[in-house]
Amino acid sequence: MPTKKIKLLFLCTGNSCRSQMAEGWTRHLKEDVIEVWSAGIETHGLNLHAVRVMAEAGVDISGHKSKNVSDVVFIPFDWVVTVCDHARETCPLFPGKARLAHVGFDDPPRLAQDARSEEEALQYYRRVRDEIRAFVKTLPESLTTDA
Repeated sequence: MPTKKIKLLFLCTGNSCRSQMAEGWTRHLKEDVIEVWSAGIETHGLNLHAVRVMAEAGVDISGHKSKNVSDVVFIPFDWVVTVCDHARETCPLFPGKARLAHVGFDDPPRLAQDARSEEEALQYYRRVRDEIRAFVKTLPESLTTDA
């Protein structure tokens, strides 16, 4: 008998980079056990560097759209995972049984703002992409303990 998929939302400030990468990795690695969304407290549009480094890793997020949390707030999530401090501090209340977890990742655009070249900037995106992938690989088991 098939197991019910966990409904999970990755929440970030602008739904442009970290939460989009987390959604992409989850679809790529865990679609058999997790139904995933991403959204932001605001919408900043899809970050093209995030799209590029995810494509380098074999995950296409180019069709993703930047969504506001108000677009998904009524989905009956099992888990809402904030991936930045701002989202954790301003996370809205979700109806139902949604449990909250926080797993903070560095902000690639902020890290890359002083980069001397595009290649140097992309290194920050790649590092965070790989950190997010490592976290997603631990799902859903890592959510059953204190996150």
